Amino acid sequence: MTLQYVATTAPDFVPEPITDAEAAALFRAAVNLFQLWEITDEEAATLLDQPVRTYRRWKAGHFGRFNRDCKARLSNLMGIHKALRILFREPQRAYRWVKADNEAFQDHSALEVMLGGELTDIMRVRRYLDAERGAW
Repeated sequence: MTLQYVATTAPDFVPEPITDAEAAALFRAAVNLFQLWEITDEEAATLLDQPVRTYRRWKAGHFGRFNRDCKARLSNLMGIHKALRILFREPQRAYRWVKADNEAFQDHSALEVMLGGELTDIMRVRRYLDAERGAW
């Protein structure tokens, strides 16, 4: 058996990058989400890969520049929130799920996984939830 070359083309749809204004809106939504998840400013800063001082300054409405990594983190966190709201009818169950031990994460919580600090840690939780809800 020999391998054959299959020609591919680039996708027609290329999403526009997230603007700083959109990132600021995502950040404000994330702050509200973090309150519902009952996480600390230190944990929130870790999720966004920002110093705690920067997170608190942004939380007070004094935004700096959102880099590409931070925008991706915010986008994935909103994707996690959306998936949880689809999976759970009761919002409180969705908010509690983030801190509950989960066999899929070797009996660690999704929050513990995400607090690993890497963008891929957040993406791992999002991929898991997307697969659970049948999105992929």
